[in-house]
Amino acid sequence: MRETAGTAAPLTGSAEQPAAEAPESAAEPLMTAARTGATPDHPDDPPRYAPEWLRLREPADAAARAHDLLDPLRVRLADGPGRAAHDGLVVHDLGCGTGSMGRWLAPLLDGAQHWVLHDRDPYLLHFAAVGTPRSAADGSRVTVETRRGDLARLTPDALTGAGLVTASALLDVLTAREVDALAAACAAAGCPALLTLSVAGRVELTPEHPLDTEITLAFNDHQRRSGLLGPDAVSTAAEAFAAYGATVRTRSAPWRLGPDEAALAGQWLRGWVAAAVEQRPELREPAARYLEERLAACAAGELRVVVHHTDLLALCRPKGAAS
Repeated sequence: MRETAGTAAPLTGSAEQPAAEAPESAAEPLMTAARTGATPDHPDDPPRYAPEWLRLREPADAAARAHDLLDPLRVRLADGPGRAAHDGLVVHDLGCGTGSMGRWLAPLLDGAQHWVLHDRDPYLLHFAAVGTPRSAADGSRVTVETRRGDLARLTPDALTGAGLVTASALLDVLTAREVDALAAACAAAGCPALLTLSVAGRVELTPEHPLDTEITLAFNDHQRRSGLLGPDAVSTAAEAFAAYGATVRTRSAPWRLGPDEAALAGQWLRGWVAAAVEQRPELREPAARYLEERLAACAAGELRVVVHHTDLLALCRPKGAAS
């Protein structure tokens, strides 16, 4: 019987590589600031991402995820593969961070579950393993294991026996090639994929400000740096999964931040503006004034922010199903 573990098995079964992997928060702008401030304890260690940010955003993530994608997922899981004899449904959570996806989803699904948590950072894997729920919606047992490895080298073998693949805020920090590899691996495993909270490239701030559009465009360009998909992630992923025969559904999943979420909105603003300035240094001075004004409005309870995300459900053909 598998219990909570801290295994260090690489995701692909090969030696671990130094390339960075994105945790659940990496698609959000704060991580630009977190990356510059989060240094490993040893030069060979992976960068460490702030669990404080992940905890801060977790309630907004849970409120934003598209619940109406769960019904078609439940129908598919009811008779699908990936239910091991002892552990039930085997769920692979890619780039799990501190495990917010499991805390949200495991209690919403019936039946025994075994969660396999993948991340590059052992520090975050510890938080994820400790925080995973131990009961499903119907009271069935939930078990967990951790695997440290690099998602950029995802192979179909890594998902052998999977009944479901999940990820949160991951697609937009992948390249088109990595998304294609993910789609291919899920198709080979014959399992569905629920991939939530990919940035959509749109934000709405109330009241409006003349710099809103310019900051948004600069941030979106920053998200696309070095070949990353950024706001193009969901459309690219939908095409990739469809090419492998999956049925794809997408839904809007916006953060809606008001006075009760002022702490999150403030942190989000700092990272959002910092990324825009990193992309376009000429914005530094006007952006500094803009940020000061926006933070003051946030502290006064006068700012409303909608950060648009998209959730994607890909229902890959079960193994052995007719084409």
